[in-house]
Amino acid sequence: MISFSVNTGERNRMIDITEMIDSRLGSLENTSGFVFIFVPHTTCALTVNENYDPDVSADIIEFLQKKIPEKGGYRHREGNSDAHIKAALIGTTLLLPYDENKLSLGRWQGVFLCEFDGPRKRTIYLGQIS
Repeated sequence: MISFSVNTGERNRMIDITEMIDSRLGSLENTSGFVFIFVPHTTCALTVNENYDPDVSADIIEFLQKKIPEKGGYRHREGNSDAHIKAALIGTTLLLPYDENKLSLGRWQGVFLCEFDGPRKRTIYLGQIS
């Protein structure tokens, strides 16, 4: 298993980490297979979506902020319940194919780290599935 970190910079943001993952796939034992991607945080998530037009990720963030507002009368004392809810809905893991040390994604697809409680330093783990 290998890991890397990402500094997120904003409270709510989707960060394309596709190239960061691709650049580390050569460290795995096989050049092809499936990679398990995990983020060990409860206020951020991982997803695959369009990475060509940045308006798509901006629309996703805006939609989530409208439906799950930061100030929503939540009970959690830390004041970041909205981030926990968003992360729970999107999820913290992905299982993706790769070939020749490159993710096998669709033409417009990318892997995103979804930050909902930043700015923070986030860790991402990659592990090969045999």
